[in-house]
Amino acid sequence: MASAEAKIVELGLTLPDPPKSAGNYIPFVIAGNLLFVSGSGPRLPSGDYKHGKVGRDVTPEDAYQDARLVGITLLGVVRAALGSLDRVKRVVKLLGMVNAVPEFTDHPRVINGCSDLLVEVFGEAGKHARSAVGLGSLPMQITVEIEAIFEIAN
Repeated sequence: MASAEAKIVELGLTLPDPPKSAGNYIPFVIAGNLLFVSGSGPRLPSGDYKHGKVGRDVTPEDAYQDARLVGITLLGVVRAALGSLDRVKRVVKLLGMVNAVPEFTDHPRVINGCSDLLVEVFGEAGKHARSAVGLGSLPMQITVEIEAIFEIAN
């Protein structure tokens, strides 16, 4: 398997700088051999975010792409924290939150956008534990928010 950094190039992805914190927190924390990445939303290269409620304004397919976009942001934070994605030993856990109408029931399919990307980049080490939940709203009415935990090599 190619290195994670080589996979990013192969996939033609450009990883963004970490988003600015909207409060009294930081984009990541390293504790021992774990990297905790704060929740991020679907941020476009312009800095704008994707908005809307899944099941009303946004299709599940578009929300899947939004979750993939969040995954790209998370990878940008990981690179900023570690200097290289190749220091990731494995993806441990994701918490995916979907801004959805109460009747929407396919939250896992939406968060697969991020999960699938992580497996593309890290291979077997990208497979992770995960929760995918629906919420009545998210900050700025973004479509999805995802936080992650990574195991890192020393």
